[in-house]
Amino acid sequence: MSGWHEMSVVTRAATPEADGTPPLPPPPRRRSSPTALMLVAIVVLTGLTLLLGYANKARCVGPEFDAQGRSGPDYILRVDRDVCYSDIQYLWLGRDIDKHVFPFVSGSITPDGVLEGGTVEYPVLTGLLMWAGALFAHNDGEFLLYSALLMAPFGLLTGWMLGRLARWRALLWAIGPPLVLYAFHNWDLPVVATAVGAVFVMNGWRTDRPLADRAVLASVLLGLGFAFKLYPGAFVLPLALYVLTMSRPGRLHWWGAVRVALAASVTVVLVNLPFALAGYQGWRASFTFQELRKVDLTTNSIWFWGFRPDSEPDNVAFQHWVNWLSPTLVVASFLLAAAVGLWRWKRSGVYPWVAVSAAMLCGFLLLHKVHSPQYTLWLLPFFVLLAVPWRWVVGYLIVDAVMGIGIFRWFYALKTGAGASDIAAGLAAQSVAVGVWGRAALLVVLFVVFLGLPDRLAERTPQRV
Repeated sequence: MSGWHEMSVVTRAATPEADGTPPLPPPPRRRSSPTALMLVAIVVLTGLTLLLGYANKARCVGPEFDAQGRSGPDYILRVDRDVCYSDIQYLWLGRDIDKHVFPFVSGSITPDGVLEGGTVEYPVLTGLLMWAGALFAHNDGEFLLYSALLMAPFGLLTGWMLGRLARWRALLWAIGPPLVLYAFHNWDLPVVATAVGAVFVMNGWRTDRPLADRAVLASVLLGLGFAFKLYPGAFVLPLALYVLTMSRPGRLHWWGAVRVALAASVTVVLVNLPFALAGYQGWRASFTFQELRKVDLTTNSIWFWGFRPDSEPDNVAFQHWVNWLSPTLVVASFLLAAAVGLWRWKRSGVYPWVAVSAAMLCGFLLLHKVHSPQYTLWLLPFFVLLAVPWRWVVGYLIVDAVMGIGIFRWFYALKTGAGASDIAAGLAAQSVAVGVWGRAALLVVLFVVFLGLPDRLAERTPQRV
């Protein structure tokens, strides 16, 4: 028997009822389960790609280390020249990670935005992960290695879940360039695993549990994702709407939707509360850091490149304007995506929660004031799950790689004293321009594409009520 449960209700004709109730979707077609050999292949290939990803970043390690455990010689130049920079290795110094200080509890932020006392600029679970990776490390190379060992299982688990959900299309994750470039650029593999895990619980888990019960567990995973890197928290909204519209044929399941929101909220509170109580200033400082962060060359966003020369960090009026406009537009994009999802539900009887989540992520990546290179890892699973046309996938990966390489070569030119005119006329500057605006254009396209694609996972509605 297929791993996908058939709907337990008789399907109505695909026309709206007299009372305006949208039609139920037709019963899902039976789908053969992925073979064990296929899943093994995907996981093994993911592991090999993770090894390449580690080797790529380890090019910046050693061969010498100074008294603080910083790689040498010429670490600051090498990371940009050789395009092997990693936030993991870089942040060995500057956040008391090298001193093995437990995060947040004794930390704070100075008036000019400098974190100290163990506080880091990420949510609490990522802070714990950083602390654990440094626990037995004596230099930045060991910190990179131990952090990679901690995160690799999350990358393997993500590959396995994507294989279960999308079969061979999961190779895009397993052998895709982003895993080589960004697997160990920052601490993102765990948060990607929570987001994919939520989809897996809803649409890949072989169980007889009702849809609403599955959604509560999925929402807990999204809450944990929020405590790693925030963005999965946005997916609680489309998940709640999915439960609201799909749990009870012909009726809205309000309590089920509320349970989804409560599960995510309680998870976030339970994870954060111990840190807030033990050291409120240090816990709050991680959020303050992001609020104070200015748009500049390192943020790689349309806000810096689209408003030159007004977007200089010392332009207080511009920075204040971006600080409120950027989140306002991000929220507006979330609401637009959710509304389109409701429109599709009224027409087809299926709320496309995975597609809506993907579109929301595009809105965030386009409009947020910071766009870090590793964010591509957040988007990659949606390319797998929603069968995005290959022309858009390949186009995005190309402009992403062009941007990721170009920006570090630009930094290298700045550090070696090249003139402004020489830099602007060079290949690095042209690569950054192509990357920034090519990526921005593709995110707009993908926002529309995601909302128009069939959400085959959402259509395979698990057992209701």
